[in-house]
Amino acid sequence: MRTLDFAPLYRATVGFDRIADLMDRVLTNDVAQPTYPPYNIEKTAEDAYRISIAVAGFAPEELGVEVKDGTLLVTARKAPETTEKTYLHRGIATRAFERRFALADHVRVSGAVHEHGMLHIDLVRETPEALKPRRIEISGSARVSAPVLEGTAATAS
Repeated sequence: MRTLDFAPLYRATVGFDRIADLMDRVLTNDVAQPTYPPYNIEKTAEDAYRISIAVAGFAPEELGVEVKDGTLLVTARKAPETTEKTYLHRGIATRAFERRFALADHVRVSGAVHEHGMLHIDLVRETPEALKPRRIEISGSARVSAPVLEGTAATAS
């Protein structure tokens, strides 16, 4: 009973399709969300974030980080072992995985580092200049004249 009807949202708004799709995707994937590998999402500054994923057993060349259509995709594929090993206990999982993160508008990946069994992906929110607030200077009582267009109805008599 967790389904929501977004039809009223689509009828009353323009340009919010992505938000409704994101909410729908989160609600439908909430039940089947995998827990492997474990990860943290950290806010490192006002407009900076870091995703840290535990990738013990994976080499940097076996990991992939890709951004496509506002989604960060992290994948890992382990190369097949060349030697046969006998384990008494195998607790380090090195199975292939694919983890997706939805990125907000104007968030971009600024870098990725693999160290000590962790993959750190740094993200930055960059607000475009057009969207930043700007102050408009108010001038004194100087009269502003409107430009006169040639061939208007006022001049034709």
